[in-house]
Amino acid sequence: MKRFQLSATPFEIAPLRARLLHAEAGAYSSFEGWVRDHNDGRPVLGLRYEAYAALAEAEGERVLDEALARFDLAAAACVHRTGDLAIGDLAVWVGVSAAHRDATFEACRFVIDEVKRRVPIWKHERYADGDADWLHPDAGAPGETR
Repeated sequence: MKRFQLSATPFEIAPLRARLLHAEAGAYSSFEGWVRDHNDGRPVLGLRYEAYAALAEAEGERVLDEALARFDLAAAACVHRTGDLAIGDLAVWVGVSAAHRDATFEACRFVIDEVKRRVPIWKHERYADGDADWLHPDAGAPGETR
């Protein structure tokens, strides 16, 4: 099973966490990112994530490879939702295990930061005033030529 996955439907965390259990691991940390009801002072009704799936999965695997090597992890995984999400929905999950807790804390932060920075997943927020916007214009919207 791939360590980095995109999911068009809600997913369960428990089976993902179970994949991180290893005899050499004395610690586990995870990060959950949820859809919130505001951004930059604007009420948010929901959002949509779109991804260039093949490239996103490949780059996500590279991020996890780097984390495994850099933090001497036993295991690492990440799942990112795509499609329409409502307020409170789980949008992204990162989990890591290692011999010691410090490595897991640092690795979780590294993985989520690098996924947000490097993996081609775009967020389109819908606002209460009827407006909508792509949140990362530097990366360009899906289908947009740069």
